[in-house]
Amino acid sequence: MEKPYDLEVRTFLFAKSARNLIYSLQKSIANIEDGKQLIRSSGSVAANYIESNEHISDKDFDFRIKICRKEAKESLLWLKLLQNEFNNQHSIKLVELINEADELKKIFSAIVEKRKSR
Repeated sequence: MEKPYDLEVRTFLFAKSARNLIYSLQKSIANIEDGKQLIRSSGSVAANYIESNEHISDKDFDFRIKICRKEAKESLLWLKLLQNEFNNQHSIKLVELINEADELKKIFSAIVEKRKSR
């Protein structure tokens, strides 16, 4: 599947896919708690990217992009914690989301690095 070039769309789809995964998981204490955290962090990636596009200063933009990177890293943690025998039937979707979180983290890291060198 081709990924959207527009990062607002891409981060929205990441947050939406994370939610769809959580809706489909079996209910357990770990899934509920890790799912809550994943919903927060994935949504924060999307929300902070939108805010970065509406930045009021370069400093504000840089701050928001760093939050996007941090939240993508956090999303990776929760997704990896959900990757276990209990959730085996969702392993393909988990791998897809882990890969997307990692790609988003790398994109935001590249933006941070590029802006440092200006």
